Amino acid sequence: MSLAKDRKITQLQSQYMQQQERKEQIIKRRKRGLIRRLTLFGLIAAVTSVIVLTTLISQSSAIDEKIHEEKVLQSQLTKLEKEEKVLEEEIVKLNDDEYIAKIARRDYFLSEDNEIIFNLPNKDKE
Repeated sequence: MSLAKDRKITQLQSQYMQQQERKEQIIKRRKRGLIRRLTLFGLIAAVTSVIVLTTLISQSSAIDEKIHEEKVLQSQLTKLEKEEKVLEEEIVKLNDDEYIAKIARRDYFLSEDNEIIFNLPNKDKE
């Protein structure tokens, strides 16, 4: 048995063997090329997916901010519309002479002829 292990087997250098070795080398090169292409494609797909995900996340946060801003601005708009209605009513009232006279009497203590103004304290302040 030890003699069988020590023997070296010589390889035949025939044209058929050379063709087979070339085919094996070509197959190995193709496999290496396939692995490289798949690795490159995988890296490109991973980078693209990371870019897409970060873009989606940033757009989502921007949309959330815009929605919050819209709600805040909508509440401000309703407040300003209410204030506008009050001011329009005040403009209509200020065009009325009786209302102006009432304000003048109340705020500036102006009186008409033969009229006496009494200033009574408010019950709320006491």
